Amino acid sequence: MRATINATGLGLLFFTLMLLMAINLAHAVEPDEILDDPVLEARAREISQEVRCPVCQNEPIDSSNAELARELRLVVRERLVAGDSDEQVKNYLADRYGDFVLFRPPVKTTTYLLWAGPGLFFLLGGVGVFFFYRGSRRQKVPTPLSPEEQSKLDQLLADKSGKEDSA
Repeated sequence: MRATINATGLGLLFFTLMLLMAINLAHAVEPDEILDDPVLEARAREISQEVRCPVCQNEPIDSSNAELARELRLVVRERLVAGDSDEQVKNYLADRYGDFVLFRPPVKTTTYLLWAGPGLFFLLGGVGVFFFYRGSRRQKVPTPLSPEEQSKLDQLLADKSGKEDSA
């Protein structure tokens, strides 16, 4: 039995996909937070996408529904209205909540491991794989038996074959 999709089924599938994509575009920014100046609002949205919600942790404050995220969105807008640059706003938030609040923390002595960590793990993994395959390619050459060991082996084999013949 062969399944076919008619035009109605295809349209329904397309509508469902579009609806799912629209849900993803929804923001938690409430109407009373939006600035009157569209340029400042665009800057606030851009900054809000780069700031991590301390409650949700892996979600930007722009799309978080947490009360703390709302407060941070309001702080971002207040700082922009006061005339701060984007970097000054990010620095202001990082000073109060730590570098963790930024999705892209600055490179400094306390964040070196954070920035270099993935590269170090990749490098160590590559070295480990290299030595693993290098060791498995080497053929282990067996050492020959000494004359004493060879005579013991011959004697054991002769004893075993003698016992099998009598059985």
